Amino acid sequence: MTKSATSLIDSAPGKMPATRLRQLSSVVFVVVWIALFFYETLRLNYLSPLLGRALPKLPLLYPPAGWIMFYQIEPRYGYAEVYRINGKSAELIDPHDIFATQAIGYDNIHRNMLVSVLDARRGEVFCAYLKRKFPDAGGFAIVHAEYPDLIASPDRVLRRVSYRCE
Repeated sequence: MTKSATSLIDSAPGKMPATRLRQLSSVVFVVVWIALFFYETLRLNYLSPLLGRALPKLPLLYPPAGWIMFYQIEPRYGYAEVYRINGKSAELIDPHDIFATQAIGYDNIHRNMLVSVLDARRGEVFCAYLKRKFPDAGGFAIVHAEYPDLIASPDRVLRRVSYRCE
């Protein structure tokens, strides 16, 4: 078997083959990128408080608005509220009291997880859960709250009852 000219050059003593060099440079790039990604992800909330000082932000790693800038953001925004009804009074229940979970660095409540209970088809199961969680309540109202235009009128919130739990 004869070797081609490029393979003889690539296999010269002390020289790395071109394909291995390409693979190695790809691996190094990915490892550095992941390290920078995790640094920037943890910098503000974990690393800076741990070290007691503000750490430098890496420019151009994230877009200015974060990954959300790749989505079309509408001025409308809606979310769910759950009210405890006792007699004629209604009291807003904190969603963290409804779903008492210990989240580390990720809060589903702030990511609008509760909006899934607005679907009346899930009402029977959610009402049973609420009655088990808050046995002293007389009933519950699941309310859809919506900002019709969050930019133009941030104080205007429209609310309508999706369903009630008696």
